Amino acid sequence: MANKTLFKSLIGKLIPATDAINEVRAPAYALSPGAQLAQYAATGCLTTTFYATADQQLAKVLELCAGLDAEFIAKTAVFCRERGFMKDMPALLCAVLSVKDRELLARVFPRVIDNAKMLRNFVQIMRSGAVGRKSLGSAPKRLVREWLDARDPAMLFKSNVGQDPSLSDIVKMVHPKPKDEGREALFGYFIGREYAADALPEVARNFEAFKNGESRDVPDVPFQMLTALELGTPEWTAIARRAPWQMTRMNLNTFARHGVFGQPGMTELIADRLRDPRAIAKARVFPYQLMVAYTMAAANADIPKEVCDALQDAMEIAMSSPVTGYRKGATTAVRCIDVAALVAAAVLRKNPRTEVLPFECDVVKVNLNSRDSVMTNAAKLASVGGGGTNCSAPLALLNRRKAKGDLVIFISDYESWVDAGGGRGTATMREWNVFKQRNPNARLACIDVQPYRTVQAVERQDILNVGGFSDQVFDVISEFARGQLNADHWIGVIESVAL
Repeated sequence: MANKTLFKSLIGKLIPATDAINEVRAPAYALSPGAQLAQYAATGCLTTTFYATADQQLAKVLELCAGLDAEFIAKTAVFCRERGFMKDMPALLCAVLSVKDRELLARVFPRVIDNAKMLRNFVQIMRSGAVGRKSLGSAPKRLVREWLDARDPAMLFKSNVGQDPSLSDIVKMVHPKPKDEGREALFGYFIGREYAADALPEVARNFEAFKNGESRDVPDVPFQMLTALELGTPEWTAIARRAPWQMTRMNLNTFARHGVFGQPGMTELIADRLRDPRAIAKARVFPYQLMVAYTMAAANADIPKEVCDALQDAMEIAMSSPVTGYRKGATTAVRCIDVAALVAAAVLRKNPRTEVLPFECDVVKVNLNSRDSVMTNAAKLASVGGGGTNCSAPLALLNRRKAKGDLVIFISDYESWVDAGGGRGTATMREWNVFKQRNPNARLACIDVQPYRTVQAVERQDILNVGGFSDQVFDVISEFARGQLNADHWIGVIESVAL
């Protein structure tokens, strides 16, 4: 008979020793520099998190970029913009490339800086001096001019919202050479110079006519351009009738305040828009944004129940969003527990046999029904509170039960400390090895929802560490579960991006 004590000790020796400590001074495994950058790119919003300030995140990203090759930085920028739908971080990586490799910047610029908001982010970061220069420089200026040349004048006019810098400010900085009369008039309009009014895009002429009281027809422009004007129920109804998806989600309370839902057919129109799968996909909406919208709408008696129900329907369709951290005057209403709850509820909705084990200092019992909506189950899971993190607790429970399973998914910030006891490796790795003895083909996928540099389970063939909250994370986990990823897992996905 085999010596159980001997073989038990051999199992322990297979666990890698920890090589780092996490933000709460507990044993952990350090991510490689590339994996750290990928983590920051997919989850970092350059805002203060529980354990790191925005400045610390920025400094860490710049430190990582200094030691990584420009091609990987470029691929990471494309990945986190096109697949992760991030904003600040891909703009920052483009700014880094403006110093590190201008040729690569030129190749990825059109893909990463894909709208006016991203252009403003890029210019703002460049002028801040964060990457070592406070001017745009000749190559970035050329790219910005090309960006302006590639856009329709009407679209440019509608994009001229927001400040520090505004699109008008950017035009002043880069001195574009208008290639037609329409652009010449528009750029003159932007910077306050003389222009030919009849050469402006039609939408700009309509806006000026409405602003000057020469027309009562509400122009088809972003509502931010109209808020300084006196608008009543008819005007707000016209705005709501043709509002894009994101504007609709963000202004339900405004519509209610101005009586829009009392107008014939408007409740049905807005509800149908909110639950439209194509509009949801085009808007790149994150479920966490929908959760906030639903919570606020449900608390407003003037917003019809049909609209609230439509937000729940949209939640069933959408699967992505960042936890944006703490910002002065704009702190996110979404917590890490909300992210974990929504991901778990979404997995349960699609896989009714899934067992969900919420944990803090230990596993918390929560009764869930896979037939309930994602919003309902997410609300139950998000009610789990507590100030402890014990990542090994769910695995320990499964091991005590001698449970069987092929795929275990963790969602956490991985700042585990309750289980920081003695023994080789982390408690999570020790419990996972026990689970693997019983389930040799099992795989462990760890979704990190905050941008830190350590994890509780070391990367290997059966373990994936991935950061983020977009649909792409689900795709990566699906490929990982089917054994279709190489040993580099998530880094391999980023490396596969074609430039």
